[in-house]
Amino acid sequence: MKKIGVRVLIVSLVMALFVSACGATTAPPASSPQTEATEPVVSSPTSSAPEPTMASTEVASANTQATEPPTLPAPAGYGETLAAVQARGTLICGVNGQLPGFSYLDSDGSYSGFDVDFCRVIAAAVFGDPEKVEYRPTTTQERFTVLQTGEIDVLVRNTTWSLARDTELGFNFAPTTFYDGQGIMVPVDSGITSLQDLAGGTICVQKGTTTELNLADVMATEGVEYTPTVFDDINATYGAYAEGRCDAVTSDKSQLSSVAKGVLPDPDNHVILDITLSKEPLAPVVRHGDDQWFDIVKWAVFATFAGEEYGLSSENVADELASSQNPEVRRMLGLEGDLGLKLGLSNDFAYNIISQVGNYAEIYERNLGEGTDTYIPRGLNSLYTDGGLLYSPPFR
Repeated sequence: MKKIGVRVLIVSLVMALFVSACGATTAPPASSPQTEATEPVVSSPTSSAPEPTMASTEVASANTQATEPPTLPAPAGYGETLAAVQARGTLICGVNGQLPGFSYLDSDGSYSGFDVDFCRVIAAAVFGDPEKVEYRPTTTQERFTVLQTGEIDVLVRNTTWSLARDTELGFNFAPTTFYDGQGIMVPVDSGITSLQDLAGGTICVQKGTTTELNLADVMATEGVEYTPTVFDDINATYGAYAEGRCDAVTSDKSQLSSVAKGVLPDPDNHVILDITLSKEPLAPVVRHGDDQWFDIVKWAVFATFAGEEYGLSSENVADELASSQNPEVRRMLGLEGDLGLKLGLSNDFAYNIISQVGNYAEIYERNLGEGTDTYIPRGLNSLYTDGGLLYSPPFR
């Protein structure tokens, strides 16, 4: 019995091995390439992801190395201002009109000044013609309203950049074109040399300005009691001071210097005290809601800074256009790239600005330079390379 059992066990093992071998050598028919390509593959939640091919790895690597973000749809209002300006054929620029050296109506009916030239800068960028400007003189009280309502395209009117104006009023400030500070002017023979000397006195100041608020803040801090004599416009303010109706007059130092030298009948009889009451960064202003227009005004201003930095002037920029090998200059002048098109302008917008109006130094010297009646030392309004605050981001 034992021998029969052993034999049966041996035969069973041999049969099992034979069947196993047959299963390993018998495979189902291979699928054709077409079947493999079209048959859907269903993965279970627990199945592992397929190994990436070399091609897919290279594509993924290329995507991670991309440096340009995707183009986003333009927000509401984008491009409306430029389209309106171009359709009209002129830029409407809000100015002071009563401030020699900055914006002043000359006897021949034309406007001139530092701010006026920046209106011309924007027109040169948009039209390639700095004369395509309509100047709209505005008072301190109406200047913001006419910008908000769209009566003007840009305000270039010795206007101080402040947080409240940047937010509550719905404005954007372009780069500062003139770094200023508030001062006080008194008659030379008044004996006044400090704020304390004005205790009990009267000070002429223009209504609705940061000047009025700054004066109140500083005098309260110093504990000096005074009487403000407030006027609606610049002529009335300085007319009252010239007539002796107040002991002093306060405004931005640039304005005090301009008026003392260009308006008062006896400029040598007045002195600006060595006192600065506040910081007054003056800049062009546009409305919120049209970032394209904001960019255009910003980069038009920056072109004047960069022009001076790279030695490009109205006298030599044509030669530089033909010969410069500086990549930054070539991009700026439109020889390479498409920086102007990114703004919605022609690629030579910066060339037009510099060739037709000039760089920042030329604009400054023409209106506020040493050879003018309204001379103001450049000081902080020098390039950063000369110890000033003027600085342009890269043109790239």
